[in-house]
Amino acid sequence: MESSDKSDRVRVGLALSGGAARGIAHVGVLRALVENDIPIDAIAGASAGALIGGCYAAGLSIERLGQMASTFRWRHTARPSFSRLGLQSNARMEKFLRAHLPVTRFEDLKIPFAAMVTDLRKGELIVLRDNGDLPFAIRASCCIPFFMTPIEDDKGRLLIDGGIVQNLPISQTRDLGADIVIAVDVNFDGIRFFDRPQTALGVLAYTFIAVERIVSNQERRDADILIVPKVGHIRWDQTRLADELVKAGYEAGLDSIDAIRKIIEEHSAVRRRKETVIV
Repeated sequence: MESSDKSDRVRVGLALSGGAARGIAHVGVLRALVENDIPIDAIAGASAGALIGGCYAAGLSIERLGQMASTFRWRHTARPSFSRLGLQSNARMEKFLRAHLPVTRFEDLKIPFAAMVTDLRKGELIVLRDNGDLPFAIRASCCIPFFMTPIEDDKGRLLIDGGIVQNLPISQTRDLGADIVIAVDVNFDGIRFFDRPQTALGVLAYTFIAVERIVSNQERRDADILIVPKVGHIRWDQTRLADELVKAGYEAGLDSIDAIRKIIEEHSAVRRRKETVIV
């Protein structure tokens, strides 16, 4: 929900974690917030969080996001790659986004948005925001190492999944102007990610997820509100359970509404007191 005058109220931002298929739960959280008139003034996301958050910031409705989530499969976003740097290319994702997003430039977004991307050569975080091509940024943030071929930007940087170095972008959400940050971490609940892997690819996937969990653990304490959908029983690759993931996100979002309203009111009261003193 957008306010007619954001300057007169507390600004609320969302930090959406990566988490492969589990990221579909972000759709349910968004639905719960929108239905309860919680304003969303900024979004930062990593990997799957960048995909869902970027689509919403660009103007896709909750209904459309839900439809996309219900039919999403990995094969829709990737194709075999002939590169030695990755098994697949996710160029299809960029093409799909370019065809379906209402706007494709950062500067035209309804809601300020930032996508987390990793510079592969330097091992550093790159925050894509403010201007530039949105589908490219989302695709880059979703380039899971080894599985997806890194993509090169116009500066010659090789870009991969942003969740490797910043999986829960709380500080980046504040940088977009948020006074309050609601963090949604789809990796925190449960241990299903660490069931015994069945293949070498499974071992590699779990390794990346373990790194992302460690990074998120360091960031989580900085959130004003932490939402953790109960998706611990769902594996990283189970996109076919999209409806269950959306439901889990929705329920977790609903459970947090009272706490969100309380902290918004607390921040608003502090702002009113400061304005009274100034007057």
